[in-house]
Amino acid sequence: MSIRVLVADDQDLVRTGLAMILEAQPGIEVVGQAADGREAVELARRLRPDVCLFDIRMPGMDGIAATRELAGAGVDDPMAIVVITTFDVDEYVYGALKAGARGFLLKDAGPDLLVQAIHAAANGDALIAPRITARLLAAFSDQPTGRTPVQLVDPLTTREEQVLIATATGRTNAEIATDLHISLSTVKTHLTSVMGKIGARNRVEIAIWAFETGRINHRGKS
Repeated sequence: MSIRVLVADDQDLVRTGLAMILEAQPGIEVVGQAADGREAVELARRLRPDVCLFDIRMPGMDGIAATRELAGAGVDDPMAIVVITTFDVDEYVYGALKAGARGFLLKDAGPDLLVQAIHAAANGDALIAPRITARLLAAFSDQPTGRTPVQLVDPLTTREEQVLIATATGRTNAEIATDLHISLSTVKTHLTSVMGKIGARNRVEIAIWAFETGRINHRGKS
């Protein structure tokens, strides 16, 4: 069964290009395209795609607001959203991640990483490009986050800390399994436990919590 994707970007050439890249991949079908966030939200609710690919800067309703509408706190059935942007000039990235975006890419990430992110999101996982993670943490390292990180009631185990850091710095489940010499199912078990303990809904929120609690420094390193 194909992964059904909705693409939203206000630039016609970019939107068409992204759609063409995805349509050329086996097992991916672009079911809709939107030129602004409001249209994207309406199409997403009507079409119920498996994954939404949203630019951040769009007229009317931007990608952050659209993400919050479809995947934010309080949404009963949050949708899988991957945010794609020109991060170098966009100070709203952190807001998009906190709004519920599951994955995050730069527009120059290339087709391979784009396709990986779509597949990860469709599978209930997430992909944050390592370059994004490091630069995101660097950009916001000296800025207040506006919230107090969740305090642990049950401490993380040594292995959970390792999985937490690896996840927060952009490693995939498969890479974590290889690095730590454990099975993929064990990685998923640890991730589930970590998310429960820190109150995170996804890998993006794991990365944010790791940053806010000082487990990762401004260079994206533990």
